[in-house]
Amino acid sequence: MTDKKAHLSVDGLDTPIELPIYSGSTGPDVIDVTSLTGNGYFTYDPGFMSTAACESKLTYIDGGKGVLLHGGYPIEQLAKESDYLETCYLLLNGELPTASQKEEFVSIITNHTMVHENIARFFRGFRSDAHPMAIMCGVVGALSSFYHDSLDINNEEHRKISAHRLIAKMPTLAAMCHKHHVGQPFMYPSNKLSYSENFLHMMFGTPCDDPEVNPVLARAMDKIFLLHADHEQNASTSTVRLAGSSGANPFACIAAGIATLWGPAHGGANEAVLNMLEEIGSVDNIDKFVAKAKDKNDPFRLMGFGHRVYKNFDPRAKVMKETCDEVLKELGLENDPLLAIAKRLEQIALEDDYFIEKKLYPNVDFYSGIIMKAIGIPTDMFTVIFATGRTVGWIAHWHEMISSPYKIGRPRQLYTGYTPRDYVPIEER
Repeated sequence: MTDKKAHLSVDGLDTPIELPIYSGSTGPDVIDVTSLTGNGYFTYDPGFMSTAACESKLTYIDGGKGVLLHGGYPIEQLAKESDYLETCYLLLNGELPTASQKEEFVSIITNHTMVHENIARFFRGFRSDAHPMAIMCGVVGALSSFYHDSLDINNEEHRKISAHRLIAKMPTLAAMCHKHHVGQPFMYPSNKLSYSENFLHMMFGTPCDDPEVNPVLARAMDKIFLLHADHEQNASTSTVRLAGSSGANPFACIAAGIATLWGPAHGGANEAVLNMLEEIGSVDNIDKFVAKAKDKNDPFRLMGFGHRVYKNFDPRAKVMKETCDEVLKELGLENDPLLAIAKRLEQIALEDDYFIEKKLYPNVDFYSGIIMKAIGIPTDMFTVIFATGRTVGWIAHWHEMISSPYKIGRPRQLYTGYTPRDYVPIEER
């Protein structure tokens, strides 16, 4: 128990309400308000911006200082020294793996990338022009009908198997979404390739021509997956936890997370970056659009600059910028018209007093959007790739919640509707 207390004085109550204060390993203290309901009150916090809905050991963010930690490890170190699957192991297990543990984990994931052949039939039911996120929502939710042998959420081994299956199969399903859209045959995964190589192989290879995967592009994809692996209690992660609190199976919970991520205010940011660049159209138009962005009465906004959580800089963006430069150089796209607009906007954001004063620095969505455009990934696939990388974070949070005592989520409301009134017969209205 904590010795720290807060006391809430309320008009009409003779004595203040005593509320415990808890301290985490780092970050702000939290005031436990669960006893308020017994006193006839509850808190009002639209968007849950001042509410800790759970306890977690996975990820920590300090937006003011630009800090992102996974299991205590700074994201910059993980991006430089680690890789996506090792980071997956860290999020799932709380510690980095030994060499033998990593080898075993990579082997498990590699050998679970294949999906049931009947899943291919699901894709035939979707229109070829369906948004890939619409397909992902449906297909991931349907996985529970194929893997009902391990859906006991109270069985730790079942939870682990489900986690491995989801991490392994998401790139396969993502690539299948793309192939369905362009009308090409699905490519089977290859156990000879790394996680990111395999994804690019399934995305761009064909049975007639399956070129070797460019290692620079594979490293870039691995960075994108890693930098999107988890981001604490965001909208989609909170949705996965809320869905999981009802006892729903993990595939249904991840499908709920995918649906939430699809929202343009959440996972659609990197797609919005490319749409913005196309709207600007030419380097010659940049000054006009920058002026529009500075005009508070103009609805136009520069996408990919600033971040709701990071009030200084996005630590993931620094890593992504280096990777972006490597990819553009490797592909000889430094002079691509659309990417030229992006590079000029980046320069303005880093030099212009307006952007510096408001700390509107390029964020991870800005650079990841440019990278995926350069690689040749269609814009409507961007959020699918985000979902692929974020799957480990979702399933790790779900597993953490199910592994501990938890309650079904039940937010309250401030009711402003009618008070009780009598029913009026239809002929008297």
